[in-house]
Amino acid sequence: MRAFILTGPGTWTVEDVGPPRAAPGHVVVDIARVGVCGTDGELFSGEMEYLRDGLAAYPLRPGHEWCGTVSALGDGVDPSWLGRRTTGDTQIGCGRCHRCRTGRQHVCDQRHEIGLRRGFDGALAEQMAVPVTALLPLPDSVDDTAGAMVEPGGNALRAVRAADLSPGERLLVIGPGTIGLLAALFALAQGCEVHVLGATAASLEVAVAHGAHGAWTADTLPDLRWDAVIDASNAPGSPGLAAELVDAGRRIVLIGLSDTASCLDTRALVMKDVRAIGILSASPGLAGTIELYASGAVDPRGLVAATLTLDDVGPVLRGDRPADAGPGPKIHIDPSYDRSIDTRSTP
Repeated sequence: MRAFILTGPGTWTVEDVGPPRAAPGHVVVDIARVGVCGTDGELFSGEMEYLRDGLAAYPLRPGHEWCGTVSALGDGVDPSWLGRRTTGDTQIGCGRCHRCRTGRQHVCDQRHEIGLRRGFDGALAEQMAVPVTALLPLPDSVDDTAGAMVEPGGNALRAVRAADLSPGERLLVIGPGTIGLLAALFALAQGCEVHVLGATAASLEVAVAHGAHGAWTADTLPDLRWDAVIDASNAPGSPGLAAELVDAGRRIVLIGLSDTASCLDTRALVMKDVRAIGILSASPGLAGTIELYASGAVDPRGLVAATLTLDDVGPVLRGDRPADAGPGPKIHIDPSYDRSIDTRSTP
């Protein structure tokens, strides 16, 4: 099968590799769609923390936002999984520690992360092996585009739930990237007034197109009461800004990660009685995301700008964007499409 492989900082190859085998308790999934994530970009650049602390090493196969169809079963797997469309959890806990045994496998110290941590091959390939315990079935009403948006959606849904807002209350989302825009969509679906703060007017156009009540830059942000603030940016000053802006007695939710240490004066939390909540991983939000996509309450597909091929992954990670891409922030990959046997420019 064909697979995209990072061979070092800024270097890559697309190779024919041996297909995966389904070990006991595992399945093989034929991958239909994969999202390219900012974390993949950190692996590409060599700046990912896991590369520095030895939890990841080149060569590696990234890709953790995926969907596909189960094509092979290992021993002990329920036969009903064969042929089912699915997506899955990125976090694979050890299953033995206290965190795993209490439903917190996504923060297990010994966890594997698909396409990211401890050498677990990711989904930027035609097939991938994965434990059946990580799988979630996809209903027919969730197509492949939405299916590969379940993982980022789970992160965003968790952030919105952590914000603890009631219908009619006002949310400010800092950062109009994929997670920030998905958070805006989930909050809109529950009846909130949603505003998005970004660096440039151009970066906010997608938020407006998807129903945001306000889209602002730092220079235009109005003086309103913010019942919650979600920081989905990579700016080190955003957590401090969130604490400054949020109304007293409410919550800020931190899901963005900056390249350098963030600035947050805890006195701002104490003196305003503000609760700060950190979100790591989509795991507890995956099932809820599928339900909201399936019902039509949230449609993430407009955030996908283009669907490309494995041969395009390297240039995308390098920062290239197709000339005919839509305005959304997300690029998807169809691993089954091989440009070498078809001269079309897009699948």
